[in-house]
Amino acid sequence: MNKFTKSKLAQYDGKEGRRALVAYKGLVYDVTESMLWPQGVHWAMHDAGKDLTEELGHAPHSAKILESFPVIGVYSPEEE
Repeated sequence: MNKFTKSKLAQYDGKEGRRALVAYKGLVYDVTESMLWPQGVHWAMHDAGKDLTEELGHAPHSAKILESFPVIGVYSPEEE
């Protein structure tokens, strides 16, 4: 499984044709194909390329929605 650091994850912001990835509780999800993440932004509240663990606590839906997206790696914010 792929390992993503903070800087590596930031490269996948969904802009200019890049894939849109988000981290949540140590897992990295690919939200690229979702119509709800155009250009890597979800409802002008959440940006791809980031760890959303804290942000999703304030979302109007539960984090369970991420289960519908493929897990493509693990998130470890520290650089090696």
